[in-house]
Amino acid sequence: MDSTDVFIKRAVELACTNTREKKGKPFGAVIVKDGRIIAEGVNDVLETHDPTAHAEIQAIREASRVLRQSDLSDCELYASGEPCPMCLSAVYWAKFKAVYYAYTEEEASRIGMSTKFVYDQLALAPEKRVVQLVRVEPDCPDHPYAVWKESQA
Repeated sequence: MDSTDVFIKRAVELACTNTREKKGKPFGAVIVKDGRIIAEGVNDVLETHDPTAHAEIQAIREASRVLRQSDLSDCELYASGEPCPMCLSAVYWAKFKAVYYAYTEEEASRIGMSTKFVYDQLALAPEKRVVQLVRVEPDCPDHPYAVWKESQA
């Protein structure tokens, strides 16, 4: 068994254990650096009532703590399921070099866990989406982006 098989099997084991223990939905994730697991995560949405507590997000948070950095470009992510739009965005922000997954979005949809709706919404023009984004001009003395730029000088 090669290392990819070992790590994807671990992600699936985490998903199954999490589900059997009724702690969350059937998703697990493992982050690997230099051939070694440095972080694991499971879907904690049911236990925490946090809709962002997906396995990949939990694993990314742990890996970032362990490595003390947000750049995970020298790491690989192994997930039991195809990443949802939120998790895929986090993958890009973390700069992973590769992502491996076991089960597809189509398979998740068969048990009522499809993320197709979100992908479809993101493909629409902003004014056609279910959730409307409304820009509000703040009456504030400081602009946070200007403050950031000044702090970096």
